[in-house]
Amino acid sequence: MDSAYIFNVQRFSVNDGPGIRTTVFMKGCPLNCVWCHNPESKSARVEIFFDAKKCLNCRACENICPNGRHDFQSGAHEYMREGCALCHACTGVCVTGALETVGTLRTVDEVMKEVLRDKIFYETSGGGITLSGGEPMCQFDFTLSLLKAAKREGLHTCIETCGFSSRENFEKIVPYVDIFLFDCKETDPEKHGEYTGVSNEKILENLHFIDSLGAKTMLRCPIIPGFNDRRDHFEKIAEIANSLTNILEINVEPYHPLGSGKSELLGKIYPLADLSFPAEETVGEWIKCIASNTEIPVKKA
Repeated sequence: MDSAYIFNVQRFSVNDGPGIRTTVFMKGCPLNCVWCHNPESKSARVEIFFDAKKCLNCRACENICPNGRHDFQSGAHEYMREGCALCHACTGVCVTGALETVGTLRTVDEVMKEVLRDKIFYETSGGGITLSGGEPMCQFDFTLSLLKAAKREGLHTCIETCGFSSRENFEKIVPYVDIFLFDCKETDPEKHGEYTGVSNEKILENLHFIDSLGAKTMLRCPIIPGFNDRRDHFEKIAEIANSLTNILEINVEPYHPLGSGKSELLGKIYPLADLSFPAEETVGEWIKCIASNTEIPVKKA
């Protein structure tokens, strides 16, 4: 498969691996993390953002919608998602961006053409391409083809993964990935299931499997106040890292509420809407706790 649903291609990324990078965000994820900051990535299908604050009540969407899913009788724009066929006719006529398509079908060649626009910056900074999401392994054939294309162009490659895929897929992809940005969301098996919807057993098995194949990894650890900001979790992160031969560093990713606004645009309720950024001092204590149990570098992502 040489095409996949992409919801963003972000140029000049500096937090998704070394150097200046272009990050390709793919739709679809097998996990359902309560703190997800990219809720538009969860579904593999194309979706629609609706921002009523941007609407000018021009009613172009109402006139073109074949299923009557846009209503202005109350004087305000009401978008009725139930019954929407997701034909995206409305997003095509919305000039203000109040209605926006989330996800487009892109080919490997189309994505590579955009990625290669900044090749000179990769070469001078040690950067390259990063695949993220969602979960890139959900659209595996495309991911593998894109990584192979990137390698033919001599690009440094990273993939950010939750680790929940088949061992066979990881074995196929290892030769084309320079660094795995491997999520470590929760080390307690029961809590991992509660917070993400899946067990972490398969995830940890895959982490140790790719390490045995020589794959370089950075552990990416989202820390969410009230959920996994526990000393035993920090100690276990260090323990997992210490068990790996080819790990480069541990990245602490402090919670941020970006997912709240985007969930609203999708017409969904965000479960952590009242949670805010942790204080820098608090983040420093998290890092110190992990670092006290390992010699592997621990950094804020």
